[in-house]
Amino acid sequence: MKPVVSIGTQDFEFLRKNNYFLVDKTEFIKEWWENGDAVTLITRPRRFGKTLNLNMLKCFFSKQYTGRSDLFEGLSIWEDESYHELQGSYPVIFLSFADIKGNTFEVVRSSIIQKLVKLFSMHAYVKDERILNEEDWEFLRSVKTDMKDDVAALTINYLSDYMSRYYGEKVLIFLDEYDTPMQEAYVNGYWKELTTFIRSLFNSTFKTNPYLERAVLTGITRVGKESIFSDMNNLEIVTTTSDKYTAAFGFTKEEVFHALKLMGMESDMPRVKDWYDGFIFGGRTVIYNPWSITKFLDSGELGTYWVDTSSNKLISDLIQEGPQR
Repeated sequence: MKPVVSIGTQDFEFLRKNNYFLVDKTEFIKEWWENGDAVTLITRPRRFGKTLNLNMLKCFFSKQYTGRSDLFEGLSIWEDESYHELQGSYPVIFLSFADIKGNTFEVVRSSIIQKLVKLFSMHAYVKDERILNEEDWEFLRSVKTDMKDDVAALTINYLSDYMSRYYGEKVLIFLDEYDTPMQEAYVNGYWKELTTFIRSLFNSTFKTNPYLERAVLTGITRVGKESIFSDMNNLEIVTTTSDKYTAAFGFTKEEVFHALKLMGMESDMPRVKDWYDGFIFGGRTVIYNPWSITKFLDSGELGTYWVDTSSNKLISDLIQEGPQR
C-alpha cells in the first residue's frame, strides 16, 4: 500500500503516528551526536528539511518523549541498541524564528520577546519552590512582554538553569531558522539595532551558558561571525560546502529512487533526474530538493516547485549593492 504524502508537514511525530511518507534521516541523529560539537550551525537552502530534522532531534532526545520508542522503531537509528537509552533522556529547549518578520526593529524585537515569554509558559513546570530561590522568582516575574533587553538576553540561559536543576541534566537547545529576522533586518534597514540585540541573546544562550549540553541552529544563510556570533569559539559552522551532514538535508539519489519505487513510479526516474538533480553539498554531488520530490510524488506532475516557494529579495539586494567588476 502506498503511503500518503503529507505536503508541507514538518512535524516528525505527526508523520510517524499516521504512517505518512517519510524518508529516514535518523542517521543524522547518530552523526551529530557522535561528532560531539558543542554548538552547531547548519545552513541549507529553503525547503531542504531543516525544520523536520530539528523536530526529529527534539522527538528523539527530549524528556517530553521519554518512552516513545514507537516513533523510531523500524528506522535506522533504532538498529543501534546503544541509542535506545538516549531516547527521551535530555531536557530540550526548542525555538523557531521562522515567523519572526517585520518592517521595523520594534516589530521584530517584540515578536522575539513574545517567543521568549511563551517559552517560559511552555516550561512552567520549573516554577517549583523545591528548586527555585527568591532571586529566581524575582527573575521569573521580570520575564514579560515589556522586559528590557538585558533581561531578554538572559531568558534562555536562566531557563536552561531551571530546567537543568529540575531534571538533573544539562539541556539541549535547538533553534530553527535563526537567520529569518536577520534577513528582515538587512532588507528593511535596521541591521545594526537587531544584531546588537541578537548578539547579546546568542552569547548568553550558546556561549556563556554552563547549563548547555549541546545546541543546533539551522538557517538559510550564514550571518557573519563578527556580527552576532562574536566571541563564540565553540561554534561549528556547517555550510553547503562542508563535508559534514551531506546526506542529512535533501534526498540522495538512492532515497529518491526508493521513494519512486514505493509509489510505483520508478519509470519516472529519468525525468525526475532531468528536472531536479543539481544540488551539491560538500563532496556529495547528487542531492535532490525534498519539496520538489514530495510534490511530484503527490501530484505526479513535474513543476518548478522549489523556485515558487518564496522570493529572492535578499539575493537581489546583495547583487545590486555588490561591487561591479
